[in-house]
Amino acid sequence: MSAPAEASAAPADDLSAFIERDGHGTASLNLLVNGVHCAQCIATIERAMRAEPGVVDARVNLTARRLRLAWRDGAADPGALVGSLDRLGYPAVPYSPAALSGAGRREEAGLLRALAVAGFAAGNVMLLSIAVWAGGPSGMAESTRTLMHWISALVALPAIAYAGLPFFRSAIGALAARRVNMDLPISVAVCITAAISLAELLAERPDVYFDAALMLLFFLLVGRYLDLRTRGAMRSTAENLAALAAEPATVLRPDGVRELVPARAVRPGSRVLVAAGERIPVDGDILSGRTVIDRSLLTGEAVPEAAMPGDRVYAGTVNAGDPVTLSAIAAGDGTLLNEIVRLAEAAEQGRSAYMRLADRAARLYAPVVHGLALLAFAGWWGFGGLPFRDALLIGVAVLIITCPCALGLAVPAVQVVACNRLLRNGVLVKAGDALERLAAVDTVLLDKTGTLTFGRPEIVGRDALRDEDLLLAASLAGASRHPLCRSVLRAAGPAPVREDVREEVAMGLAAGSGENEVRLGNRAWCGAPGSGGGSPGGPELWLRRPGREPVRFRFADRLRPDAAAFVQWLKRQGFAVELFSGDRVPAVRSAAESLGIDAWKAGARPADKLARLDALKQAGRRVLMVGDGLNDAPSLAGADASISPAAGADLAQTAADIVFQGERLESVAIAMRTARRARRLVFQNFALAAAYNAFAVPLAVAGHVTPLIAAAAMSASSIAVTLNALRLGRAGRSPFA
Repeated sequence: MSAPAEASAAPADDLSAFIERDGHGTASLNLLVNGVHCAQCIATIERAMRAEPGVVDARVNLTARRLRLAWRDGAADPGALVGSLDRLGYPAVPYSPAALSGAGRREEAGLLRALAVAGFAAGNVMLLSIAVWAGGPSGMAESTRTLMHWISALVALPAIAYAGLPFFRSAIGALAARRVNMDLPISVAVCITAAISLAELLAERPDVYFDAALMLLFFLLVGRYLDLRTRGAMRSTAENLAALAAEPATVLRPDGVRELVPARAVRPGSRVLVAAGERIPVDGDILSGRTVIDRSLLTGEAVPEAAMPGDRVYAGTVNAGDPVTLSAIAAGDGTLLNEIVRLAEAAEQGRSAYMRLADRAARLYAPVVHGLALLAFAGWWGFGGLPFRDALLIGVAVLIITCPCALGLAVPAVQVVACNRLLRNGVLVKAGDALERLAAVDTVLLDKTGTLTFGRPEIVGRDALRDEDLLLAASLAGASRHPLCRSVLRAAGPAPVREDVREEVAMGLAAGSGENEVRLGNRAWCGAPGSGGGSPGGPELWLRRPGREPVRFRFADRLRPDAAAFVQWLKRQGFAVELFSGDRVPAVRSAAESLGIDAWKAGARPADKLARLDALKQAGRRVLMVGDGLNDAPSLAGADASISPAAGADLAQTAADIVFQGERLESVAIAMRTARRARRLVFQNFALAAAYNAFAVPLAVAGHVTPLIAAAAMSASSIAVTLNALRLGRAGRSPFA
């Protein structure tokens, strides 16, 4: 459905600043398209744009009303593409969250005004109609009845002309573009009902239908307004995240002067000062200062995490501790925050098999419904013996009641709500059909290091270590980026770093000299006897200080805190669980036994994981792969569905369908549960839409439905489907509860 333009299309010269180029010969442009309301609008725009010379892809996001165009650089004129959209009846401007917000407010205000006019007029005309109906049996004078009908006409006709504008403009725009849309039969139905009423009034007949025409418009506007508000509520959380990119950053210039600049203008390598309580404006590494970071916006975890020099922090998170200075590595569109925005929108506008089915059904709407309405009219008039007026009203009712809005909303409403629900829990859905495939899995193949574990060494037996030993070790470890040293720092907490620390290659760290020398390094260099009384194997550091026995720090890659609960949940849900890892046998066996996993394999190379994946598929299993490393990327790409932690290798995240933030595997369980609930809701929505049409259409064709009842039924079906999808957005109990 096309609506009036809220803004005119930008000239071609003005679009150059909004065009993105990927360096491989493809250019892209994001546009805010006015008047997109349904699946047929999406199909019309995408089909028309893909037919333009040079265009390689066109994808519309219904919730954000964003059209992403991609074309071979130099093979298409973006200004001409925008002009084509305008001629099609969908004016477009360069996309921005502010433009979307402004256009949404204007459209909502316009619909609310139209709704108020229709409701006011319908109420008054209905009062007059009741008086006519009540006075008929008692012999109301014909002159009185005619007077009331004329008053009804004087109230109704201007109200219909104004309240019907959202539909009339859309229908006229569609006809001007030589196409039909869902607003055309609605406009025809309203106009025919009003015209019949006026004709009856001029002929001084007793029956007019001004009340029906107004109530028809009122119910349609109620449905349109509630749909707009609901889509606003479902609007991607990523849109709200994108607004954070406008926050300014405090840049420290080389001369020490502080300069407040837009976050997008910060260049890599710039020093950025982040005060306590401020939101971090860029991605960067901490240069100085120790603090705690609230990452809940990105990970969904409420507990802030400690951060120290060398740690990476991301735009959108909050500095909940002391001031820190960052070295910027990415700003604006290059930040993790904006990457989440892009991927989330790509998932929302992706086409699952269910959505493609709904789109095809909605695309058949116009020819089918016009044909059915014409047949109903012709049948009742030509063969049923009804007067022209009554047969025409039956055709009007068929036009209204067969609107496939419920079918068009059945899938995208669920998909948008599901993606936003997961994003709030730190889970990013990258592929449009990821949830559909995830809902079908019955086997889960798990990696160990970085997936079931944190993928980083942590001190074992912290309680057995003396605080003074740990703080002394941390005073040396702070001068190194070695993973074991970082683990010592995490365990010790804030500690001053000695300035005289020096690194001995392949040995460790030392401070002081002669008899006062303190060492932190390997066993032989620190003079530790034997194994130090501990169990052999595994990474370790030794601390040697004058006059004391060397102290041993043992490290292990700890399991995630909810790994055992996650595996037990998988088993309770009926999933087959296997552990495949490239790690050593003792480490994999220990993890498998701790978690209760019977099927496991150690020393697995990428080819081994792929072979097991193929064997499971050949056995008819549908496999979810959860992994984080480079060696997991082939399996992640080849599985029926795949999930990777955000801390995993870039290649793994690229290959995965879903990426989860934070340290808890509960996010994976939430994604799996949400996928299954989404599938159930899609089927329920299809059933609701099918039941509505199976019940309502025969009644309309049989002449048992007036235009007024048809409008109420059509609006109710759309609202029911949307509200059913919104049930998915409610926060439920933890899967492990």
